[in-house]
Amino acid sequence: MSRVAKKPIALAKGIELNVQPESVSVKGPKGTLSIAKPAGIDIKVENDTAQVSANDPSLVPLAGTLRAIVANMVQGVTSGFERKLELVGVGYRAAMQGKDLNLSLGFSHPVLFTAPEGITIATPTQTEIVVSGADKQRVGEVAAKIRGFRPPEPYKGKGVKYAGENIIRKEAKKA
Repeated sequence: MSRVAKKPIALAKGIELNVQPESVSVKGPKGTLSIAKPAGIDIKVENDTAQVSANDPSLVPLAGTLRAIVANMVQGVTSGFERKLELVGVGYRAAMQGKDLNLSLGFSHPVLFTAPEGITIATPTQTEIVVSGADKQRVGEVAAKIRGFRPPEPYKGKGVKYAGENIIRKEAKKA
């Protein structure tokens, strides 16, 4: 059996895990998240832990996947997730205008990005962007969308990159 599916999910105080026949929802201080539950997989909640099990041996990999997603949902509603982006390049800036992110990325026009519901975008400095929220997938998706406006190029490394991302550089042309 999947080792991931065997591991119990610890539920902190104030976290409510609600299992329906076709869905699983997690409620906590940072919000409520839900996901469709596949048939043939059971989730049992007892003593501040949840255990995922599969009824059929062929569904064990799916049980491991569901367990990982539910564990991420529990972590999301308790502490949340965040992704940091850095702007590298002369004149590259980011600033918040209400709920919109205004990016100056070397184009002839500013790039405006509206944060979707449940996602918070902050700019601690002009060259840093912090995307945070309860849903791990949506946080990563929004960060990837912002990075996609100007991905880092391999010659000078200019563009929007993840914090800590290593850009593989290419050598310039020789005369």
